[in-house]
Amino acid sequence: MCVEKIIFINKPCLKPYMDNQTILIILLIILAWFIFTYNRLITMKNYVKKSFSGIDVQLKRRTDLIPNLVSVVKGYAKHEKTIMEEVTKARSHLEEARKRKDVQKMANTESELNSAVKSLFAVSENYPDLKANKNFLDLQKQLRNTEDQIAASRRIYNENVTSYNTKIEIFPSNLLAKLFSFKQEKLYETKERESKKILVNE
Repeated sequence: MCVEKIIFINKPCLKPYMDNQTILIILLIILAWFIFTYNRLITMKNYVKKSFSGIDVQLKRRTDLIPNLVSVVKGYAKHEKTIMEEVTKARSHLEEARKRKDVQKMANTESELNSAVKSLFAVSENYPDLKANKNFLDLQKQLRNTEDQIAASRRIYNENVTSYNTKIEIFPSNLLAKLFSFKQEKLYETKERESKKILVNE
């Protein structure tokens, strides 16, 4: 009689696909990315706010100079009432936009003010005594310097906004941006035709 010999082979237990240590490491990596990306988004958003504040400060400085400019011009060019009213009106619009912190409105009203002030300086060419007035010349210089500061602040702001907007659009940081409702910021763009530097005498 033939007896079959049965051999039992003890197979080693197969390890799970990932052990607990590997899972923990992966979770820590995800958590680290989560914290780093969230903090980066917050930092970039704060850079945008800070650079916007830089524009706002310079715009306020400019609007504070306008009443003095209008006052000086009035003393020499009383018949240019319409232009002076346009400057005052444009200044008022810019101040209102500043209070609302409306970037697009600020950019548009800044262009409006630029255009009005350029017209006022053009009119001053007809009044030699006004052109020679020390206060008028000083205001011209201050406005020119303020324009340079506004242009520099605007460049910094737009660079920060572009970096921030890109960060919340690209994968995978866009997932976190959506989760925490990070919204895109508007660029500060003025109309090219109206935003050219106001020409003043050196």
